[in-house]
Amino acid sequence: MARRVPIFVERGTYRRRRVADAARLLPVVGVILFLLPLLWVGSDGESGRTAWVMSYIFVVWAVLAVLSGVLSRYLVSEDDARHRGGTGGDDVDGDDGDGDDAGGDDGVPSEGARW
Repeated sequence: MARRVPIFVERGTYRRRRVADAARLLPVVGVILFLLPLLWVGSDGESGRTAWVMSYIFVVWAVLAVLSGVLSRYLVSEDDARHRGGTGGDDVDGDDGDGDDAGGDDGVPSEGARW
């Protein structure tokens, strides 16, 4: 009997994709929320009060900034964890990841290092 392939992706992959989707959708939601005060009409037919509109825009800006920071931190931490802890031993060029192209921690260039 053939082995059944799971229909669903791993939980971590699913969450990472949903967070990436939320990060892509955040600017659209921001534009809609910023344009919303244009639809506010006061009881006398005039637009909303300037103080309320400016307060609303500041609060929306602050919430969008916090949300984008949280989403980006989550996405970066997931990518870093995947690359840092990954499979181990996949370092093809012998670099230790510190950007100095000196191979290991002892400062001696590895075979493929370029000076």
